[in-house]
Amino acid sequence: MRTYTIVVEPEETGGFMVSVPALPGCFTQGRSLEECRERAAEAIAVHIAGLEADGEAVPDEVGTPQLLRVTVAA
Repeated sequence: MRTYTIVVEPEETGGFMVSVPALPGCFTQGRSLEECRERAAEAIAVHIAGLEADGEAVPDEVGTPQLLRVTVAA
């Protein structure tokens, strides 16, 4: 069993975009937070299967990602 942190961001048109920082290229979407969790689990499983099929190492999450805010002049 592996545990990964997912990042859930609201989309302008509704729903959410989901990414997995420890697995670059692993993304999905959902209409609700529960759907995001379900789809993230599926996307992670498929992503890991693809890495294994290609003979690549499956990354472990090194630490919990942190969200920081930065203000810049625009």
